[in-house]
Amino acid sequence: MKKIEAIIKPFKLEDVKEALAQMGIEGMTVSEVKGFGRQKGHTEIYRGSEYTVDFLPKIKIELVIAAQHVEQAVEAILKAAKTGKIGDGKIFVSAVENAVRIRTGETDEEAV
Repeated sequence: MKKIEAIIKPFKLEDVKEALAQMGIEGMTVSEVKGFGRQKGHTEIYRGSEYTVDFLPKIKIELVIAAQHVEQAVEAILKAAKTGKIGDGKIFVSAVENAVRIRTGETDEEAV
């Protein structure tokens, strides 16, 4: 099993969700997060005062899937989330040792 974490622009969430649903992936966790990378935020003017917005709003999607589906899922996220502009985000893939479904006690891939 592998865990995919994708940090994307908020307006791309529906596109990514639909791309993953077409693959048959329905379970995921979505969080509203803030961060910055090479963008390093931006400067705004509010009521005549200039201030720096360091952390930009992003969406973090987390899903755990069978290892054989990882490449396809990463490609789907990549295509759906890409705008070609700075700040499109990142995708991280890591190993998951085990998983347990609390309700049934199922383990590993059956739990996912």
